[in-house]
Amino acid sequence: MTENSPDGVKPYSGPAGGWEALAAVAQAVRKEMETEVANTRALLRMNQPDGFDCPGCAWPDPKHTSSFEFCENGAKAVTWEATGKRASPAFFAEHSVSDLWSWSDHALEDAGRLTTPLRYEAATDHFVPVSWEEAFAGIAARLNALDHPDRAEFYTSGRASNESAFMYQLLARAFGTNNFPDCSNMCHEPTSIGLPQSIGIGKGTVSLEDFDHADAIFCIGHNPGTNHPRMLTTLRAAAKRGVPIIVANPLKERGLERFAAPQDPVEMLTLSSTRLASAYHQVKVGGDVAMLKGMMKALLAADEALRAGGGEGLLDRAFIAEHTVGFDDLRADLDTTSWSAIERRSGLSRAAIESMAEVYWNAERVIACYGMGITQHRHGTENVRQIVNLLLLRGNMGKSGAGICPLRGHSNVQGDRTVGITEIPTEAFLERLDAAFGITAPRKHGHNAVDALAAMADGSSRAFIGLGGNFAVAMPDPAVAFAAFRGLDLNVQIITKLNRTALLTATHSYILPCLGRTERDLRAGTQQAMTVEDSMSMVHASRGTLKPASDALISEVAVIAGIARATLAQCPIDWEGLSNDYARIRDKIEEVFPEFADFNARIAVPGGFRLPNGAAERVWHTSNGKANFLAGAPLDEDDGLDEGTLVCTTLRSHDQYNTTIYGLNDRYRGISGRRDVVFVNADDLAALGLSHGDTVDVVASDDRVLARQTAVAYPIARGSVAAYYPEANLLVDARDYDRQCGVPSYKSIPVKLRAHLAADRQAE
Repeated sequence: MTENSPDGVKPYSGPAGGWEALAAVAQAVRKEMETEVANTRALLRMNQPDGFDCPGCAWPDPKHTSSFEFCENGAKAVTWEATGKRASPAFFAEHSVSDLWSWSDHALEDAGRLTTPLRYEAATDHFVPVSWEEAFAGIAARLNALDHPDRAEFYTSGRASNESAFMYQLLARAFGTNNFPDCSNMCHEPTSIGLPQSIGIGKGTVSLEDFDHADAIFCIGHNPGTNHPRMLTTLRAAAKRGVPIIVANPLKERGLERFAAPQDPVEMLTLSSTRLASAYHQVKVGGDVAMLKGMMKALLAADEALRAGGGEGLLDRAFIAEHTVGFDDLRADLDTTSWSAIERRSGLSRAAIESMAEVYWNAERVIACYGMGITQHRHGTENVRQIVNLLLLRGNMGKSGAGICPLRGHSNVQGDRTVGITEIPTEAFLERLDAAFGITAPRKHGHNAVDALAAMADGSSRAFIGLGGNFAVAMPDPAVAFAAFRGLDLNVQIITKLNRTALLTATHSYILPCLGRTERDLRAGTQQAMTVEDSMSMVHASRGTLKPASDALISEVAVIAGIARATLAQCPIDWEGLSNDYARIRDKIEEVFPEFADFNARIAVPGGFRLPNGAAERVWHTSNGKANFLAGAPLDEDDGLDEGTLVCTTLRSHDQYNTTIYGLNDRYRGISGRRDVVFVNADDLAALGLSHGDTVDVVASDDRVLARQTAVAYPIARGSVAAYYPEANLLVDARDYDRQCGVPSYKSIPVKLRAHLAADRQAE
């Protein structure tokens, strides 16, 4: 095949950040905002002690924030929410559901902010406006018609505040179910399951200040330039003081290579940048366990050599003896793991892995950061455990400048879980909840996201309430998800903008529009503050500053309270009183969760407070009171893939936040105006008889084909390919997930590439 030059594909040579980032912010403001000057000022209130928390990611705020503490993607998130466009009743009168279904996901959200509650009218195939009380009554009637509370699913997006998440779990448990499919189930569930088994807490152990004291930083399976851009400022500061930053990632990502800080006048005026990665290792997709085992194997060998020569060795033996169990089992596993298996499975040479290990053992204090490139695999929980194993070997847990740093996406996905959004609640939590509210919460464990989809698909679950998010699009295998929603009795979506899940109409469907993070939330005439927890356990207040998009909008808390009042007529809970004063909700959170002691007083302090983190203090809340080395499964020589099979990972573009598509550009990867591309190593293309620019099909099975994609030769590890999420979700079988935690395997999909024309000829 001849080399092509596909439209909208051009290598990007600049750094992350810089003038192009500022230009993108300006463009977002001009495109979306109705009153540019007033709303631009709103950006300056983002991540400030008296302003609102950025909805774009969970990276923590510095203690001394500047007036420019926001990034390009945070600005996009704010302007996308603060748009002057409106999806009003007139919009829905003009467009039927069948018409809207043909729109792209980008076009659906680009229609603008929803303004009034809506009910689906099957006779006309239109959503029609209803009053709030009519909507609440209709939803209550359908919930109360269920023959068991477990027939309902209560989904939560990490966009929800601590107050709304707490109220939501209270509603579901007062109703009688622990069915809490949650966005965490799709991303960091290996963190929530794996870390407690290893160190006794399902969160990271580091603070932002720890990065100032680290001697080495390992960045594994994440892309900060797109997914948490404010982290680049932290990495830049570390690089400036000579800290080695070691990257392990299948794709070359500009946000880990070079960064020009928009706040640095020298870099901006001289068009210079700061190198971030001191070494960049392109591990094969799915090869992280092998790489981590290789690093530990190299560390143990170097330790033994030093001890044989009379030295002290490299392991922190005092820490291991006092604080851990399981070291001998880990060592036995590493002894039986061959270097040939490690090299084959990781795609890295022994020399490369040993060089990573050498940086690790030469550093006194190490932070390991990881993202969904680690978690979204069928072995995601083991990935997380192996990172912990590596850190424990040298005592890099519970000391200044060291620890583990899971990089969360949604701004409050961690907080939602902290205040009770979990399908597997502890008895101690439920006892405190019962005592605080005079209820008897159900004890039977409920559904996670995978369980919920299966129950909806087989008819066991009949109702779905979504507190934010776009569940059907975010989950794998849309053919299964879409059919499951259309078979429900009730579909309720509490959202700010239209999305595809809202168009999957059940027998009864409602769209309940709510206030966004950026908007003033007045209840009983008083401005309310809500709180969020960032990825480093800091809890702080957030107060919207913008005028609501519609006078009919109410907050998530008020929506939840309205559904609860209508559904649970005999419930002793004062839903109205709680929803009219969020301080009362925080008092109840404090009553149920003692770690929130003096909640209202502590959020009055600028910057908020940090929740207790036992592992950060070397207190291990595990079953045995120790940090646990967990060896995991043996590493086979054979990866089980047929010849010609590649492993596909899904990824987000730079113009995207989860399922929200802001635009069709992916600047740092050189893509503009399109998303129908698959990134492939040039040598893999040649081996398959394909070329850059060819139109190909990505084939996971006979009935799961991502068709008509443009092959883009890209610096990605051999044996690996990448395609955009959520479009590539159709390649993921709904039954393919991590059996230990339930996270779908979005980033370890065996696929084959074939020329699209060849497929057409086969069909003929």
